[in-house]
Amino acid sequence: MRSRAGAVGACLVLGVGLIGGAVTGSWLAGDDAGDGSRGAFAAAGALWHSVPVDRLFPPTVQGQGAGPGGADRTWTRIAVAPDSGCKGAFDPLLGKALAPVGCQRLIRATYTDATQSYVTTVGLLFTDADATAMDSLAERFRDEKLGDRTDLMPRPYAAKDTAAADFGTKQRASWTVSVLTDAPVVVYAVSGWADGRTVDTPQPAAEATKSGATTPAAQAGLGNEAQGLADRIERALRKDVSSPAAERTS
Repeated sequence: MRSRAGAVGACLVLGVGLIGGAVTGSWLAGDDAGDGSRGAFAAAGALWHSVPVDRLFPPTVQGQGAGPGGADRTWTRIAVAPDSGCKGAFDPLLGKALAPVGCQRLIRATYTDATQSYVTTVGLLFTDADATAMDSLAERFRDEKLGDRTDLMPRPYAAKDTAAADFGTKQRASWTVSVLTDAPVVVYAVSGWADGRTVDTPQPAAEATKSGATTPAAQAGLGNEAQGLADRIERALRKDVSSPAAERTS
């Protein structure tokens, strides 16, 4: 018992508590059975304080086939922002668009690619919303194409003394925003060059990853950086939800 307690204490976590495996499993399975489904949805929203940060934002992320032309990518985490609220974390219009679902907690990390040429901030916004509100926000983002608007780009996390030190709002090159409907979470990522160059024509990842895209962001593969990393952080979130409690605390 003592050795197990020590192992739990050694984990870097963003809080305390465990999520029951049976409840979280029903979230991934899409169980619509009344209270069980609602309980799973709520449980998913508690992951920010019940899961080790290294599981939410792994130190190294492998992106097999995530680069242009199906090339492999490897991302290394260079900074994790303190978990916080959303004040000042988003440009005003994006903050307004996300306001209907509220902000329970925002956690972010910044990664660089294997060559340290690019930097990408990925974020998990845990909302206060119920399933109906998340459905409504997802529908609005889809129907109004809010994820394609340059005035609704997420802000990067520029950590001092890292490759992302100069990664400011003017350095944003490509981005993606995904509103989940089976969990109260918004997943986003924004990418740019590590050398601090400004970007005149940022392009959403969905456009920058299309065949024939010719913007600097597209040709450099920055759309792939944002989309690929966001996808894999989302997968890690879902995998953690489905993992037995014992695995999460070991």
